[in-house]
Amino acid sequence: MSNAQQMLETHPQAFAVDGAAIARCVDACLECAQTCTACADACLGEEMAAELAKCIRLNQDCADVCTAAGRVAGRQTAYDANVSVAILQACAAACRACGDECERHAQMHAHCRICAASCRACEQACNDLAAAIA
Repeated sequence: MSNAQQMLETHPQAFAVDGAAIARCVDACLECAQTCTACADACLGEEMAAELAKCIRLNQDCADVCTAAGRVAGRQTAYDANVSVAILQACAAACRACGDECERHAQMHAHCRICAASCRACEQACNDLAAAIA
């Protein structure tokens, strides 16, 4: 059980959506943020780093959006469903773009393969939670 799940279970209020879905999304977002950060760093270390500029930029953007989405999704007291859905949709879009770009390099760079998989998992978790809220 993740820390997010444990923390949600100790929350004194009931949630509008399933706590397990919230925890899955928070965990996926924070894991994706770390993975994207590491992928950007690995891309910068490649001899062909200049050719990976778009990948690096999308990694950094995705990491920032995932961090924000994970934080917003984890806060349940007096939340605004419209704000939550909007950031979850933005996160899914960032993950889709980053995942697509990383897949272009996955055959050559293992870090991009791992990152693409993390982006896909996060995209799905965000879409699932957004659908549950809406």
